[in-house]
Amino acid sequence: MTRHLPRHLVKAALAGSAATLFLGLAAPQASADTGPAAPSAASRAAAHQAAEAPRTLDTLSRFFAREGAVTKAAADPSIEGRAVPVYYLSPEFVAGKKGAPVARLEFLASKAVSSDGQKASLWTVERGGSWQVVNIATGDDETRYARVGAEKLPGGTVFHEPQINAWYVQGHARVLPLDKDAVRAVGAEGTSLAAYRERVQKAYGDKLPGSAYEKSGKAGGYDDAARPEQASGQGQDQGGPVTVASSLAGAGALAALGLSGAALVRRRRFRHQG
Repeated sequence: MTRHLPRHLVKAALAGSAATLFLGLAAPQASADTGPAAPSAASRAAAHQAAEAPRTLDTLSRFFAREGAVTKAAADPSIEGRAVPVYYLSPEFVAGKKGAPVARLEFLASKAVSSDGQKASLWTVERGGSWQVVNIATGDDETRYARVGAEKLPGGTVFHEPQINAWYVQGHARVLPLDKDAVRAVGAEGTSLAAYRERVQKAYGDKLPGSAYEKSGKAGGYDDAARPEQASGQGQDQGGPVTVASSLAGAGALAALGLSGAALVRRRRFRHQG
């Protein structure tokens, strides 16, 4: 079932006091000029192996069968291609930290496909020394935009601005749009990295960890009275704003983007039983 991060965990993570899931994935030498470092080939191979594990495939079968489009037995899910790194807009970049890359690594994603053509994205992180799938989301945004970005700007960094659900590719001091939300933000021809920084600083600079906005409680996730109904054993539409773009599920899973502004969560999430 879908599970949202508790208020106290979200606020702790946004304030920087919670441990991150992604230590060791990105090299410390990343900079605004070079972009965030990519995960190692070993990490990507381990993430792919986790995505192909029998338990994961069983969960995928249930996921694809959740609305009756296909039976669990007939879903026959498969994993296509390699795991790709997924980067989100970096709060250090928004804050104007010298040398901070525009985005930081959040998780690795694998594309899953069912026998009837449904697609899903598996979010995989390293936890306790092993790679585990912690979330399943409808669609293939992560792997699709990684491919589109590589075609549009080879060698660039594809990243997501979850606050407006926009995807970009960055390189050569330029930020280029990959979807309609990004076009609305930076124009069809894109913008300079400096101009993009100015835009996100204006939009989110007062909503970073430690800000008055965060301390006021507005960054604490859903109020109990406003919390959407939780679905049992199936995905759920989530139309309301939340402060963490990835509402990861699974025991002990905690992922915080650092930004405390409202973010869009992609529709239909599913808890991975693992």
